[in-house]
Amino acid sequence: MVLPQRHRLRGKKLFDYLYQKSRLYHGGSLLVLRVATANPLLLRSNEKAAASEFRLAVVISSKVSKRAVVRNRLRRQFHQAFVDMCKNWENPGHPSLQPQSWLLLSLKPEAGSASCIDLLREWQAVLHQAGFLDDNCTSHHPAGRSLL
Repeated sequence: MVLPQRHRLRGKKLFDYLYQKSRLYHGGSLLVLRVATANPLLLRSNEKAAASEFRLAVVISSKVSKRAVVRNRLRRQFHQAFVDMCKNWENPGHPSLQPQSWLLLSLKPEAGSASCIDLLREWQAVLHQAGFLDDNCTSHHPAGRSLL
């Protein structure tokens, strides 16, 4: 599944901001998560209407796999996991919140030989480390409120 446009991060300035101003969370040997405070000034003019949306970018270098098909499959799997988590955050049991976080997920070269289950398990672990999941792997914002 494709990540909805309102949840995408795009643009060189935006990625420079994420690499410079974000907090790092290492998820073992497979991935790194960067979390930054949202900065709507970096969004394109047509994206500013949804500036408060929780956003994600997945970076997979050719060191992970030389084949674009494999890299795109991995990216789609992370996008789907993110969309599923967002649906959990939209549940009526969670109060609504204007999210203030942007996520940049980078896969390390070792991720190319890992199974999808291992990658998604480590993705959950790093989200837990960053405070986006509780001990029961229930989605929540670090401030204790829903993300969407």
